Amino acid sequence: MRKTLDGLKFSLRFMLHTACVSSGGADTRVLVVDDEENISYLLSVALRNHGLEVQTATSGAEALQLVRLFNPHLVILDVMLPDRDGLAVLRQMRRESIDVPVIFLSVRGAVDDRVTGLALGADDYVVKPFSLEEVLARVDAQLRRVGRDKRRARYEVGGLVLDDPSHRVWVDGEEVHLSPTEFTLLRYLMAHEGTVLRREQILNHVWQYDFDGHSTIIEPFMSGLRKKLERNGQRLIHTVRGVGYTIRQS
Repeated sequence: MRKTLDGLKFSLRFMLHTACVSSGGADTRVLVVDDEENISYLLSVALRNHGLEVQTATSGAEALQLVRLFNPHLVILDVMLPDRDGLAVLRQMRRESIDVPVIFLSVRGAVDDRVTGLALGADDYVVKPFSLEEVLARVDAQLRRVGRDKRRARYEVGGLVLDDPSHRVWVDGEEVHLSPTEFTLLRYLMAHEGTVLRREQILNHVWQYDFDGHSTIIEPFMSGLRKKLERNGQRLIHTVRGVGYTIRQS
């Protein structure tokens, strides 16, 4: 296992260094289910660096709950979980007509094991130890298959325009300069225009740390964005008390 983790960490450092670009887009959601904390963490960081929105689960019960609530476009599912195996989780998903792509992770690499997983409805099967590059390639292949391969390059809300490839923002035709964190936060809001994003979703996606649910780090950034973006009485960023934030035209 130590060798596996060392290999994953090396792959992760390589991808962070080379600034891997996603084919999925920040509004594409992936659920990672693995009870090994280090593997789950490294996979999550790699997928987020790949431009994807990620949630994690450490048990079969938690996985099923998040599949229903998070509504992922793809699930990476460990076969060996503490409360039930991944095969049982997949069976339950299919019984509930949840037909999102599933990539199994397993230390069991025998042909019979792979055949069983695929026969139950899995879309791919990756044997541990694996490279992060291989997993990302398989993720991309599955997302392409279900039509989630096109990254949105441009977002518009009223007179506000964000161009992702050039990392530029305009308000009514006038360019506005944002910090990297402000840009990431604004892109996340604009990718979910009209949707109320919970505080924990924003903290997890933008800062990618386990902040306390009452962290006040969001407020100064929202205030800074409002000052830079909202002009002539136009209100774009709305606070939903007790829930979170959304962006929409007033």
